[in-house]
Amino acid sequence: MLADLIIRSDGIIDCRDNSPLMVTDGYIAIAGDRIIELGKGDVSSQICGSRTEIIDARGKVVIPGLIDAHTHLVHGGSREKELALKLNGMSYLEILKQGGGILDTVAKTRQASHGELKKQAQKSLDQMLIHGTTTIEAKSGYGLDLDTEIKCLQVARELNDEHPIDIIPTYLGAHAIPKEFSANPQGYIRMMIEEVMPYVIGHRLAEFMDVFCEEGVFSPEDARELMEAGRDMGFKLKIHADEIVSLKGAELAAEMQAISADHLLAASADGLNAMCQAGVTAVLLPGTSFYLMLGRYADARKMIAKGLRVALASDYNPGTCPTENLQAIMTLACFGMQLSPEEILKGMTINAAYAVDRAAEIGSIEAGKKADLVILNAPNWDYVIYHFGINHVDKVIKSGRLVVEDGRLV
Repeated sequence: MLADLIIRSDGIIDCRDNSPLMVTDGYIAIAGDRIIELGKGDVSSQICGSRTEIIDARGKVVIPGLIDAHTHLVHGGSREKELALKLNGMSYLEILKQGGGILDTVAKTRQASHGELKKQAQKSLDQMLIHGTTTIEAKSGYGLDLDTEIKCLQVARELNDEHPIDIIPTYLGAHAIPKEFSANPQGYIRMMIEEVMPYVIGHRLAEFMDVFCEEGVFSPEDARELMEAGRDMGFKLKIHADEIVSLKGAELAAEMQAISADHLLAASADGLNAMCQAGVTAVLLPGTSFYLMLGRYADARKMIAKGLRVALASDYNPGTCPTENLQAIMTLACFGMQLSPEEILKGMTINAAYAVDRAAEIGSIEAGKKADLVILNAPNWDYVIYHFGINHVDKVIKSGRLVVEDGRLV
Protein backbone atom coordinates (compact mmCIF):
# COMPACT_ATOMS: atom_id res chain seq x y z
CA MET A 1 0.00 0.00 0.00
CA LEU A 2 1.32 3.44 -0.93
CA ALA A 3 1.46 6.03 1.79
CA ASP A 4 -0.25 9.40 1.46
CA LEU A 5 2.12 10.92 4.00
CA ILE A 6 5.49 9.97 5.46
CA ILE A 7 7.07 11.67 8.46
CA ARG A 8 10.85 11.28 8.79
CA SER A 9 12.34 11.82 12.23
CA ASP A 10 15.28 10.84 14.41
CA GLY A 11 13.13 11.16 17.54
CA ILE A 12 9.95 9.06 17.23
CA ILE A 13 8.54 7.87 20.58
CA ASP A 14 5.93 5.23 19.90
CA CYS A 15 4.46 4.95 23.47
CA ARG A 16 3.51 1.32 22.99
CA ASP A 17 1.95 -0.25 26.05
CA ASN A 18 4.44 -2.94 27.00
CA SER A 19 7.75 -2.15 25.32
CA PRO A 20 7.91 1.50 24.19
CA LEU A 21 10.59 2.36 21.67
CA MET A 22 12.50 5.44 20.66
CA VAL A 23 13.16 5.23 16.92
CA THR A 24 16.22 7.39 16.22
CA ASP A 25 16.35 7.06 12.43
CA GLY A 26 12.85 6.28 11.37
CA TYR A 27 9.66 7.13 9.61
CA ILE A 28 5.91 6.91 10.05
CA ALA A 29 3.90 5.98 6.96
CA ILE A 30 0.24 7.05 6.82
CA ALA A 31 -2.52 6.08 4.40
CA GLY A 32 -5.88 7.78 4.85
CA ASP A 33 -6.46 8.22 8.56
CA ARG A 34 -4.30 5.27 9.65
CA ILE A 35 -0.68 4.52 10.38
CA ILE A 36 0.44 1.73 8.05
CA GLU A 37 4.06 1.41 9.13
CA LEU A 38 6.54 2.55 11.74
CA GLY A 39 9.92 1.86 10.21
CA LYS A 40 13.62 2.45 10.68
CA GLY A 41 16.16 3.56 8.08
CA ASP A 42 15.29 4.16 4.44
CA VAL A 43 11.67 4.22 3.28
CA SER A 44 10.72 1.35 0.97
CA SER A 45 9.66 2.22 -2.57
CA GLN A 46 6.68 -0.08 -1.96
CA ILE A 47 5.08 2.52 0.29
CA CYS A 48 6.57 5.79 -1.02
CA GLY A 49 5.15 6.84 -4.40
CA SER A 50 5.39 9.93 -6.52
CA ARG A 51 2.36 11.47 -4.80
CA THR A 52 3.45 10.68 -1.26
CA GLU A 53 3.97 13.82 0.81
CA ILE A 54 7.10 13.87 2.96
CA ILE A 55 7.46 15.82 6.20
CA ASP A 56 11.06 16.14 7.35
CA ALA A 57 10.95 16.25 11.15
CA ARG A 58 14.57 15.36 11.77
CA GLY A 59 15.85 17.20 14.82
CA LYS A 60 12.33 17.22 16.26
CA VAL A 61 10.40 14.83 18.49
CA VAL A 62 7.32 12.98 17.21
CA ILE A 63 4.80 11.61 19.71
CA PRO A 64 1.23 10.28 19.58
CA GLY A 65 -1.49 12.90 19.75
CA LEU A 66 -2.17 13.89 23.35
CA ILE A 67 -5.37 12.60 24.95
CA ASP A 68 -7.14 14.65 27.62
CA ALA A 69 -9.13 12.07 29.56
CA HIS A 70 -11.02 14.48 31.84
CA THR A 71 -12.51 17.80 30.69
CA HIS A 72 -15.67 19.80 31.30
CA LEU A 73 -15.72 21.27 27.81
CA VAL A 74 -19.20 22.74 27.47
CA HIS A 75 -20.23 25.42 29.94
CA GLY A 76 -21.39 29.01 30.15
CA GLY A 77 -19.37 31.90 31.51
CA SER A 78 -16.31 31.88 33.74
CA ARG A 79 -15.59 32.19 37.47
CA GLU A 80 -12.64 34.53 37.85
CA LYS A 81 -14.51 36.31 40.67
CA GLU A 82 -13.89 33.27 42.87
CA LEU A 83 -10.13 33.75 42.68
CA ALA A 84 -10.19 36.34 45.47
CA LEU A 85 -12.22 33.96 47.65
CA LYS A 86 -9.65 31.21 47.13
CA LEU A 87 -6.79 33.59 47.92
CA ASN A 88 -8.57 34.52 51.15
CA GLY A 89 -8.66 30.87 52.19
CA MET A 90 -12.20 29.83 51.28
CA SER A 91 -12.33 26.16 50.30
CA TYR A 92 -13.94 24.67 47.22
CA LEU A 93 -16.75 23.09 49.25
CA GLU A 94 -17.37 26.33 51.18
CA ILE A 95 -17.77 28.25 47.91
CA LEU A 96 -20.18 25.58 46.68
CA LYS A 97 -22.28 25.80 49.88
CA GLN A 98 -22.66 29.56 49.29
CA GLY A 99 -24.13 28.97 45.83
CA GLY A 100 -20.88 29.53 43.95
CA GLY A 101 -18.71 26.98 42.26
CA ILE A 102 -20.58 24.51 40.11
CA LEU A 103 -23.94 26.11 40.89
CA ASP A 104 -22.76 29.48 39.59
CA THR A 105 -21.74 27.88 36.30
CA VAL A 106 -25.04 25.97 36.19
CA ALA A 107 -26.96 29.25 36.24
CA LYS A 108 -24.80 30.69 33.44
CA THR A 109 -25.04 27.51 31.37
CA ARG A 110 -28.81 27.37 31.66
CA GLN A 111 -29.00 30.99 30.47
CA ALA A 112 -26.66 30.49 27.53
CA SER A 113 -28.00 29.63 24.10
CA HIS A 114 -26.92 26.57 22.14
CA GLY A 115 -24.92 28.84 19.85
CA GLU A 116 -23.20 30.66 22.71
CA LEU A 117 -22.15 27.39 24.33
CA LYS A 118 -20.88 26.05 21.04
CA LYS A 119 -18.85 29.15 20.28
CA GLN A 120 -17.16 29.07 23.69
CA ALA A 121 -16.41 25.34 23.45
CA GLN A 122 -15.05 25.75 19.91
CA LYS A 123 -12.59 28.35 21.19
CA SER A 124 -11.41 25.92 23.87
CA LEU A 125 -11.02 23.10 21.36
CA ASP A 126 -8.87 25.30 19.14
CA GLN A 127 -6.56 26.00 22.07
CA MET A 128 -6.36 22.32 22.92
CA LEU A 129 -5.47 21.40 19.34
CA ILE A 130 -2.79 24.09 19.06
CA HIS A 131 -1.17 22.64 22.17
CA GLY A 132 -1.15 19.07 20.83
CA THR A 133 -4.39 17.51 22.11
CA THR A 134 -6.17 15.37 19.51
CA THR A 135 -8.78 13.51 21.61
CA ILE A 136 -10.73 14.58 24.69
CA GLU A 137 -13.35 13.24 27.04
CA ALA A 138 -16.04 15.91 27.59
CA LYS A 139 -18.40 15.83 30.54
CA SER A 140 -21.76 17.48 30.88
CA GLY A 141 -22.80 18.45 34.40
CA TYR A 142 -23.42 22.19 34.19
CA GLY A 143 -27.10 21.86 33.36
CA LEU A 144 -28.42 19.60 36.11
CA ASP A 145 -31.80 19.47 34.40
CA LEU A 146 -33.06 17.56 31.40
CA ASP A 147 -33.08 20.36 28.84
CA THR A 148 -29.67 21.88 29.62
CA GLU A 149 -27.86 18.56 29.98
CA ILE A 150 -29.20 17.57 26.57
CA LYS A 151 -28.21 20.96 25.15
CA CYS A 152 -24.63 20.56 26.37
CA LEU A 153 -24.31 17.00 25.09
CA GLN A 154 -25.74 18.02 21.72
CA VAL A 155 -23.14 20.79 21.48
CA ALA A 156 -20.41 18.24 22.16
CA ARG A 157 -21.81 15.90 19.51
CA GLU A 158 -21.96 18.66 16.89
CA LEU A 159 -18.40 19.75 17.64
CA ASN A 160 -17.22 16.16 17.40
CA ASP A 161 -18.57 16.12 13.84
CA GLU A 162 -17.17 19.53 12.92
CA HIS A 163 -13.85 19.93 14.78
CA PRO A 164 -10.67 17.91 14.18
CA ILE A 165 -10.50 16.86 17.84
CA ASP A 166 -12.38 13.66 18.67
CA ILE A 167 -14.80 14.26 21.55
CA ILE A 168 -15.88 11.35 23.77
CA PRO A 169 -19.02 12.39 25.69
CA THR A 170 -19.78 11.67 29.35
CA TYR A 171 -23.03 12.36 31.19
CA LEU A 172 -22.26 13.97 34.57
CA GLY A 173 -25.68 14.98 35.82
CA ALA A 174 -24.47 13.86 39.25
CA HIS A 175 -22.09 16.82 39.49
CA ALA A 176 -24.00 18.70 42.20
CA ILE A 177 -27.51 18.94 43.64
CA PRO A 178 -29.32 21.78 41.81
CA LYS A 179 -30.94 24.48 43.90
CA GLU A 180 -34.46 23.37 43.02
CA PHE A 181 -33.73 19.96 44.60
CA SER A 182 -31.73 21.24 47.60
CA ALA A 183 -34.41 19.99 49.99
CA ASN A 184 -34.98 16.78 48.07
CA PRO A 185 -31.68 15.29 46.81
CA GLN A 186 -33.23 11.86 46.45
CA GLY A 187 -35.79 13.39 44.12
CA TYR A 188 -32.97 14.63 41.92
CA ILE A 189 -31.39 11.19 41.85
CA ARG A 190 -34.74 9.67 40.82
CA MET A 191 -35.13 12.30 38.09
CA MET A 192 -31.72 11.44 36.67
CA ILE A 193 -32.40 7.72 36.71
CA GLU A 194 -35.97 7.87 35.43
CA GLU A 195 -35.86 10.79 32.98
CA VAL A 196 -32.44 12.09 32.00
CA MET A 197 -30.28 8.99 31.78
CA PRO A 198 -32.74 6.99 29.62
CA TYR A 199 -32.99 9.92 27.20
CA VAL A 200 -29.23 10.41 27.03
CA ILE A 201 -28.43 6.75 26.39
CA GLY A 202 -31.44 6.29 24.11
CA HIS A 203 -30.32 9.16 21.87
CA ARG A 204 -26.64 8.13 22.07
CA LEU A 205 -25.62 11.47 23.52
CA ALA A 206 -23.06 9.99 25.91
CA GLU A 207 -20.92 6.87 26.07
CA PHE A 208 -19.90 7.22 29.72
CA MET A 209 -21.59 8.38 32.89
CA ASP A 210 -19.79 9.90 35.87
CA VAL A 211 -20.63 10.72 39.50
CA PHE A 212 -19.02 13.28 41.80
CA CYS A 213 -18.75 11.17 44.94
CA GLU A 214 -17.72 13.64 47.63
CA GLU A 215 -18.76 14.86 51.07
CA GLY A 216 -21.67 17.27 50.72
CA VAL A 217 -22.34 16.21 47.12
CA PHE A 218 -23.15 12.54 46.36
CA SER A 219 -22.52 9.89 48.99
CA PRO A 220 -21.05 6.47 48.14
CA GLU A 221 -24.55 5.02 48.48
CA ASP A 222 -25.91 7.61 46.04
CA ALA A 223 -23.03 6.96 43.66
CA ARG A 224 -23.57 3.19 43.76
CA GLU A 225 -27.28 3.60 43.01
CA LEU A 226 -26.57 5.88 40.06
CA MET A 227 -23.73 3.73 38.71
CA GLU A 228 -25.75 0.55 38.95
CA ALA A 229 -28.62 2.18 37.08
CA GLY A 230 -26.27 3.59 34.47
CA ARG A 231 -24.50 0.27 33.95
CA ASP A 232 -27.85 -1.47 33.48
CA MET A 233 -28.79 1.11 30.82
CA GLY A 234 -25.54 0.58 28.91
CA PHE A 235 -23.31 3.42 30.10
CA LYS A 236 -19.62 2.80 30.72
CA LEU A 237 -18.69 4.06 34.17
CA LYS A 238 -16.41 6.76 35.57
CA ILE A 239 -16.27 8.33 39.02
CA HIS A 240 -14.86 11.47 40.66
CA ALA A 241 -13.43 9.63 43.66
CA ASP A 242 -11.78 10.65 46.93
CA GLU A 243 -10.84 14.12 45.73
CA ILE A 244 -11.04 15.97 49.05
CA VAL A 245 -12.42 13.53 51.64
CA SER A 246 -11.76 9.79 51.74
CA LEU A 247 -15.15 8.14 51.12
CA LYS A 248 -13.92 4.84 49.68
CA GLY A 249 -14.60 6.08 46.18
CA ALA A 250 -11.64 4.10 44.86
CA GLU A 251 -13.10 0.93 46.37
CA LEU A 252 -16.43 1.73 44.73
CA ALA A 253 -14.75 2.25 41.37
CA ALA A 254 -13.23 -1.22 41.62
CA GLU A 255 -16.48 -2.78 42.79
CA MET A 256 -18.40 -1.26 39.88
CA GLN A 257 -15.68 -2.09 37.32
CA ALA A 258 -15.40 1.56 36.29
CA ILE A 259 -13.16 2.41 33.36
CA SER A 260 -11.52 5.14 35.43
CA ALA A 261 -11.51 6.76 38.85
CA ASP A 262 -10.43 10.40 38.79
CA HIS A 263 -8.74 12.76 41.31
CA LEU A 264 -7.88 10.26 44.11
CA LEU A 265 -5.99 12.67 46.41
CA ALA A 266 -7.60 11.07 49.46
CA ALA A 267 -7.81 7.49 48.19
CA SER A 268 -6.96 4.75 50.68
CA ALA A 269 -4.29 2.11 50.16
CA ASP A 270 -7.01 -0.55 50.12
CA GLY A 271 -8.89 1.40 47.46
CA LEU A 272 -5.84 1.73 45.26
CA ASN A 273 -5.11 -1.99 45.65
CA ALA A 274 -8.69 -2.80 44.66
CA MET A 275 -8.46 -0.53 41.60
CA CYS A 276 -5.25 -2.24 40.55
CA GLN A 277 -6.82 -5.69 40.83
CA ALA A 278 -9.92 -4.56 38.93
CA GLY A 279 -7.93 -2.87 36.16
CA VAL A 280 -9.38 0.60 36.81
CA THR A 281 -7.28 3.43 35.37
CA ALA A 282 -6.36 6.26 37.75
CA VAL A 283 -6.83 9.68 36.13
CA LEU A 284 -4.85 12.27 38.06
CA LEU A 285 -5.45 16.01 37.76
CA PRO A 286 -2.47 17.98 39.09
CA GLY A 287 -3.80 21.24 37.65
CA THR A 288 -6.74 21.11 40.05
CA SER A 289 -4.50 20.59 43.09
CA PHE A 290 -2.38 23.52 41.95
CA TYR A 291 -5.29 25.86 41.21
CA LEU A 292 -7.13 25.09 44.45
CA MET A 293 -3.86 25.61 46.37
CA LEU A 294 -4.39 22.34 48.23
CA GLY A 295 -0.71 21.98 49.05
CA ARG A 296 -0.74 18.35 48.01
CA TYR A 297 -1.18 16.16 44.95
CA ALA A 298 -2.47 12.66 44.37
CA ASP A 299 0.28 10.19 45.27
CA ALA A 300 1.20 9.14 41.76
CA ARG A 301 4.46 7.55 42.88
CA LYS A 302 2.59 5.21 45.25
CA MET A 303 0.06 4.30 42.55
CA ILE A 304 2.73 3.47 40.00
CA ALA A 305 4.59 1.39 42.59
CA LYS A 306 1.40 -0.61 43.14
CA GLY A 307 1.14 -1.28 39.41
CA LEU A 308 -1.81 1.06 38.76
CA ARG A 309 -2.19 2.47 35.28
CA VAL A 310 -1.89 6.25 35.77
CA ALA A 311 -3.28 8.74 33.26
CA LEU A 312 -2.96 12.52 33.48
CA ALA A 313 -5.58 15.04 32.38
CA SER A 314 -6.36 18.73 32.54
CA ASP A 315 -9.76 18.77 34.32
CA TYR A 316 -10.41 21.82 32.13
CA ASN A 317 -13.37 23.64 33.68
CA PRO A 318 -14.29 27.24 34.60
CA GLY A 319 -13.73 26.99 38.34
CA THR A 320 -11.03 24.59 39.49
CA CYS A 321 -8.67 24.31 36.50
CA PRO A 322 -9.34 26.84 33.74
CA THR A 323 -6.65 25.76 31.26
CA GLU A 324 -6.86 23.86 27.99
CA ASN A 325 -3.10 23.35 27.82
CA LEU A 326 -1.86 19.83 28.59
CA GLN A 327 1.74 21.04 28.37
CA ALA A 328 1.06 23.17 31.46
CA ILE A 329 -0.28 20.07 33.21
CA MET A 330 2.96 18.25 32.32
CA THR A 331 4.92 20.83 34.33
CA LEU A 332 2.72 20.29 37.39
CA ALA A 333 2.90 16.51 37.03
CA CYS A 334 6.70 16.71 37.01
CA PHE A 335 7.35 19.24 39.76
CA GLY A 336 4.24 18.57 41.86
CA MET A 337 4.00 14.79 41.57
CA GLN A 338 7.67 14.04 40.82
CA LEU A 339 6.78 12.06 37.71
CA SER A 340 9.47 11.45 35.11
CA PRO A 341 9.13 12.78 31.56
CA GLU A 342 8.53 9.22 30.35
CA GLU A 343 5.75 8.65 32.91
CA ILE A 344 4.14 11.94 31.97
CA LEU A 345 4.13 11.14 28.27
CA LYS A 346 2.69 7.69 28.92
CA GLY A 347 0.03 9.28 31.15
CA MET A 348 -1.19 11.53 28.33
CA THR A 349 -1.01 8.97 25.53
CA ILE A 350 -1.48 5.22 25.97
CA ASN A 351 -2.66 5.34 29.60
CA ALA A 352 -5.09 8.13 28.78
CA ALA A 353 -6.35 6.02 25.87
CA TYR A 354 -7.23 3.29 28.37
CA ALA A 355 -9.06 5.87 30.50
CA VAL A 356 -11.42 6.59 27.61
CA ASP A 357 -11.58 2.97 26.41
CA ARG A 358 -9.74 3.73 23.15
CA ALA A 359 -6.40 1.95 23.63
CA ALA A 360 -6.97 -0.17 20.52
CA GLU A 361 -7.39 2.97 18.39
CA ILE A 362 -5.17 5.75 19.73
CA GLY A 363 -2.43 6.50 22.24
CA SER A 364 0.58 4.98 20.48
CA ILE A 365 2.33 4.99 17.12
CA GLU A 366 1.57 1.55 15.73
CA ALA A 367 0.36 0.16 12.42
CA GLY A 368 -3.42 0.08 12.30
CA LYS A 369 -3.97 2.89 14.79
CA LYS A 370 -5.28 6.34 13.97
CA ALA A 371 -2.71 8.71 12.53
CA ASP A 372 -2.87 11.20 15.41
CA LEU A 373 0.61 12.66 15.80
CA VAL A 374 2.36 15.70 17.25
CA ILE A 375 5.70 17.05 16.01
CA LEU A 376 7.48 19.08 18.67
CA ASN A 377 10.15 21.75 18.32
CA ALA A 378 12.44 19.95 20.75
CA PRO A 379 15.61 17.87 20.37
CA ASN A 380 14.31 15.21 22.78
CA TRP A 381 11.30 14.54 25.00
CA ASP A 382 12.99 15.53 28.27
CA TYR A 383 13.55 18.99 26.81
CA VAL A 384 9.78 19.51 26.51
CA ILE A 385 9.37 19.05 30.28
CA TYR A 386 12.60 20.88 31.13
CA HIS A 387 11.80 24.00 29.07
CA PHE A 388 8.42 24.84 30.53
CA GLY A 389 5.93 27.63 29.93
CA ILE A 390 5.99 27.68 26.13
CA ASN A 391 4.13 25.79 23.41
CA HIS A 392 6.52 23.28 21.85
CA VAL A 393 4.11 22.20 19.10
CA ASP A 394 5.32 22.55 15.53
CA LYS A 395 2.74 20.42 13.70
CA VAL A 396 -0.29 18.32 14.56
CA ILE A 397 -1.52 15.50 12.32
CA LYS A 398 -5.08 14.45 13.11
CA SER A 399 -6.54 11.37 11.40
CA GLY A 400 -3.79 11.64 8.78
CA ARG A 401 -4.43 15.32 8.02
CA LEU A 402 -2.24 18.32 8.87
CA VAL A 403 -4.31 20.55 11.16
CA VAL A 404 -1.66 22.63 12.94
CA GLU A 405 1.50 24.02 11.34
CA ASP A 406 4.08 26.33 12.91
CA GLY A 407 1.93 26.28 16.03
CA ARG A 408 -1.13 27.67 14.18
CA LEU A 409 -4.38 26.15 12.96
CA VAL A 410 -4.28 25.20 9.30
